[in-house]
Amino acid sequence: MAAAAPFVRGVVAPNGLGIITLDRPKALNAMNLEMDLAYKKYLDEWAVNPAVKSVLIESSSSRAFSAGGDVKWMTTDGYNNLGMHAVALKVFTAEYNLICQIACYKKPYISFMDGITMGFGIGLSGHGRYCVVTERTALAMPENGIGLFPDVGFAYLAARTPGNGAVGAYLALTGVRINSPEDALYSGLGTHYVLSEKLPLLKEALLHEDFSDDADQAVQSVLSSFAVEPETESTLSKLLPSICLCFGDKRPVLESVDALMKAQLSSDKTVAEWAKGALSGLLKGAPHSLCITQKHFSMVLEAASNINDELSKIDGVMKAEYRLALRTSVRKDFLEGVRAVLIDKDQNPKWQPATLEEIDSNQIDFAFQSLEDEAELNV
Repeated sequence: MAAAAPFVRGVVAPNGLGIITLDRPKALNAMNLEMDLAYKKYLDEWAVNPAVKSVLIESSSSRAFSAGGDVKWMTTDGYNNLGMHAVALKVFTAEYNLICQIACYKKPYISFMDGITMGFGIGLSGHGRYCVVTERTALAMPENGIGLFPDVGFAYLAARTPGNGAVGAYLALTGVRINSPEDALYSGLGTHYVLSEKLPLLKEALLHEDFSDDADQAVQSVLSSFAVEPETESTLSKLLPSICLCFGDKRPVLESVDALMKAQLSSDKTVAEWAKGALSGLLKGAPHSLCITQKHFSMVLEAASNINDELSKIDGVMKAEYRLALRTSVRKDFLEGVRAVLIDKDQNPKWQPATLEEIDSNQIDFAFQSLEDEAELNV
């Protein structure tokens, strides 16, 4: 029997465009450990190969760029065969090293974020230089809803969103989806909007572009020739005052809940409806995860303007998230969240603790403590 086709394929075109194709459509390109390692191997090789001038990341399916990491495998086969701590070490080490590599990649790095782009999918694309969204792009960081937290360096991206990071905090705490190109661009998660029907032509143009002189300038020129402006104003931009009121200023989670409850009573129907949806999304998250998220994102936001703070750099953020991920993933909330959302799909997780009022601040603080030197993420 012939070997199964790899879920991650790489090829270098004659003009120096390296193309990585994610090809696991039945799982919406959920990234497993083997895929992580294969992806990184291509980037490692191409970084030092002078024949490779630019890198394009695409999906074989229009349904999804990547729905994230394969947490279902982590909590079933991985957990049963290795134990959660060992699985977490392998997976988060691979994922977070890959994030750092992408964020610091010296060659132009282009992502076609067509379709579902969530969790680790945003990590694979959002830290790159050029993020192409379409009218089919759906962006979200839903990790609080499975008892983890929005990781993959999203706190670093969130700190640079409008409202002094309020938009990023809102997206992280509620897990809400961005379903429009105008909101993708406004949030900064997308850099160019291209109609999905034009993606094949865009790829063809990149395959015939001359990258030999200034690859960045060449990529920018091609993308600009295909990019269009959204036809409508960003909903996020219109809601920014309310988003800042409920999620700005590093507001504690319980204060966000109170602010959203008040906003639901607004005479502005748009604001009231938004607040209802945001509150519903927030309250689906595990209380422990929500508090981890709020503290982590607040710390990264505060550090963003201080170049001497390690959390102002992506490597420092990923080191911090490695500590949080190792400690959060071994809690019962993670197994329970994946069970409820992805396995049994009853959408009724039993969190421990069950409410925000029951949170032990000492447990939250413990998750942020440094590991032993040899156990820290090596990036």
